[in-house]
Amino acid sequence: MQSLKMLGMATAIMLASSQADAATITGTVKGPDGAGLRGAFVQAREAKTKIMVSVLSDNQGRYKVENLPAGEYRLQIRAPGYRAEPRGGLNLTAAQSATHDFALQQGMVRWSDISMYQGIQLLPEARGKNLFFIHCMACHGFESRMAAVTRNEDGWRARVNYMKDAMAYFIMRPHFGFNDQKAEDVIYYINHVFGEDSVLPKSPAELPNYKDTVRNFSDEALKIVYVEYETPGPDRMPWSAHPDKDGNFWVPYYGRANKIAKLDPATGQMKEYAAPHLGTAAIPSAVPHPDGSVWLTEQGSNKLGRWDPKTEQITEYQDTVGKHTVKIDPKTGFVWSTGALTQFDPKTEKFTHFPDVPTCYGIDLDAEGNAWFTELLPNGKIGKADLKTGKVTKYTIPTQGARPRRIVVDGDGIVWFAEFDAGKIGRFDPKTETFKEFTLPGPKATPYALGIDADRKVWYSSEYMDVMGRLDPETGKVTEYPIPRAENSMRDYFRDDKGRMWFGSQANDRVGYFYLAK
Repeated sequence: MQSLKMLGMATAIMLASSQADAATITGTVKGPDGAGLRGAFVQAREAKTKIMVSVLSDNQGRYKVENLPAGEYRLQIRAPGYRAEPRGGLNLTAAQSATHDFALQQGMVRWSDISMYQGIQLLPEARGKNLFFIHCMACHGFESRMAAVTRNEDGWRARVNYMKDAMAYFIMRPHFGFNDQKAEDVIYYINHVFGEDSVLPKSPAELPNYKDTVRNFSDEALKIVYVEYETPGPDRMPWSAHPDKDGNFWVPYYGRANKIAKLDPATGQMKEYAAPHLGTAAIPSAVPHPDGSVWLTEQGSNKLGRWDPKTEQITEYQDTVGKHTVKIDPKTGFVWSTGALTQFDPKTEKFTHFPDVPTCYGIDLDAEGNAWFTELLPNGKIGKADLKTGKVTKYTIPTQGARPRRIVVDGDGIVWFAEFDAGKIGRFDPKTETFKEFTLPGPKATPYALGIDADRKVWYSSEYMDVMGRLDPETGKVTEYPIPRAENSMRDYFRDDKGRMWFGSQANDRVGYFYLAK
């Protein structure tokens, strides 16, 4: 064993032979009092691939990072309120294990560490606060783009004007009513709390009600493991990661990046392909087709796009209605999309619109190829468009004001949907036309991404509380899990053939997957 001394931390590294074909790092995280620290994220990042694995320390402060390919690793801790120097230059072969202990020092909870829900509770009341959370939190939170930087009033005005231009297709929609006066109110508030003369205390933890806003997690939750991949550059805003038949993952970039990317999960390499559109394309969906092409939507231009595997070029198809999420029927090859419910036939290059569904968000197809959708409205319904007849049938959700978002059809034909404003997961049985709702924990559950794992458990992301949740439909039990960074912006989940749940986090320029350690 070789002893190492580093500033701000006690470290011990031990390399030993292992019979496993992947490397492992284990150790203990201790707090300033010398006791094991529970629930700290330990993150191992490989230098060449930039792939990061995040695990949590248990009740005794012990952690274990498994299944690491050979490489040079950097270890770091994420535990708001504590600090420790990272450990770099840890070289592992596939037949090695490493032991590394962290001794944390007292640190500071930053305003960029907290969730949007905590921000609503802890940021002071002042002119423009309500408008700030209504108009500025749709595509990202305040943590990475506001709390993490400091600007004067002119600087914040420039950023707001940029958003009014770049995201005009969304922010400046007439029904949102965002005008020059509201913009000035928002600028005032951002400068009030994140400007050079901010009124905030240095840490939100200094406020008396901070502890009341912190989520607590069960021992079961400490088993979550995240594997994340970095985008090639900043401001990509990756919306999701969809598997294809060759083991790659397709990533749409929202905002002004105007690209999609193909991720090789073994190497971490992402090859990008530009859309022809000039202006803000805002691509929220990219889905592989059985023929090898990839179909995408451009919310900013109301276009559908097709990436050709031979030319590696994107061809765009202009539509007259909104575009958001793609779903492809593997039997017919039809390309469905939301925004307004639309079906596109790649053979004829013709759009079919459904006038009864002028606005919708989530979409999934059942075994017969019927399209199930959600209306992202305060009293929106879920519905079905019949593949053969084109008939649309809508169903009223029991909870009023639910504002349904994502929707998934399971292997038994049961329809699951996220009730964003109601904080519930809904279940609908098409055979009996009956609903069942599951209330989620927390003061602002806001379920967004939705997926079903191999064990038939229902996963969701909480946009406002920076947690994920797992619902057991048999018992109604919900387990909440922490995420390894602030600003949860997971929008969609896709399960691969290994049972891993993939996501994008556009606020953090990451895509990745998660699973539960045995």
